[in-house]
Amino acid sequence: MSATRNPDGKSTERAGGAPTQTVHKPVDDPDFGTLLRAWLESHRASLVDSVSRLLKHPIGSLFTCLVMAVALSLPMGLALLLDNIERLGGSWQRAAQISVFMKLDVTPATGQALRGEVAGMPGVAEAEWVSREQALEEFQQLSGLGEALKELPDNPLPGVILVTPDEVDKERLEELRQTLAELPGVQQAQLDLVWVERLGAILRLGDRFVFGLTVLLVATLLLVIGNTIRLHIENRRTEIEVVKLVGGTDGYVRRPFLYMGVLYGLGAGLIAWLLLAYGLGWLNEAVVNLAGLYGSDFGLAGVPAGDGFSLVLGALLLGYIGAWLAVARHLRELAPR
Repeated sequence: MSATRNPDGKSTERAGGAPTQTVHKPVDDPDFGTLLRAWLESHRASLVDSVSRLLKHPIGSLFTCLVMAVALSLPMGLALLLDNIERLGGSWQRAAQISVFMKLDVTPATGQALRGEVAGMPGVAEAEWVSREQALEEFQQLSGLGEALKELPDNPLPGVILVTPDEVDKERLEELRQTLAELPGVQQAQLDLVWVERLGAILRLGDRFVFGLTVLLVATLLLVIGNTIRLHIENRRTEIEVVKLVGGTDGYVRRPFLYMGVLYGLGAGLIAWLLLAYGLGWLNEAVVNLAGLYGSDFGLAGVPAGDGFSLVLGALLLGYIGAWLAVARHLRELAPR
């Protein structure tokens, strides 16, 4: 029996007197694949835990999603109604047409030639020639004075060129009107933008109202989701303190609540999309009936797919932000005692 001493100062013995040496192998760090699988497994467990906890209280979870859905659908619904009102007003370019009245001695051939010249001008999207005969026929139909107008010895209406601009800008339209008024054979160039400006002012007021309402409701949503997550935190305070006591990180504690906020947002976004689709469809029936009385085929447009996905994405983001703010506020209070 012989004894040997290891480099660390400890002696070892082996029979036969032959010295031995203890070899210490370094422990390798886990590779990227192992870390990735652990990270995915942690997120999966947090997601499953959040879903199971919401399903344990389906009524409360549903009502929370409904409150958030109503708050989300109000500004989106008003924005969609404003878009439909703008569409009802017709094309801005056509609404801002310039009527170029010709002199009575201008022949149809001259008017057609001038129409081609006007159509090639910069800032003009379209030009249409209306002859004197066409103008008289339209006036007879619209005024209801057809029989009285037939008694006139001559057609008092001039030919007209209807000019549609490519954009609605008051200063440029006025410059275009002055240019058209100086053309040969033109008696008068008339531009009426009063009702277009009024409609634009109403729509801008509506946009500001929708923006302010959106800000208020977003703040309301953050408060709702934050208060809901706070209640979940209080219900699990003891569990969280134990997790932090055994070395759980803030990220590990925060993760289930973030998933819970995202799930609330997802449910609220989908419900809000359904509410808007159903509400616009229900309202569209009355709108179509009313438009039919005026000889129009106008109808409300539904919720575009892009707006619907944006609504759901915004709800997800709000749920995530609300949960993050709630957990961040209470995380420093969750230290084990």
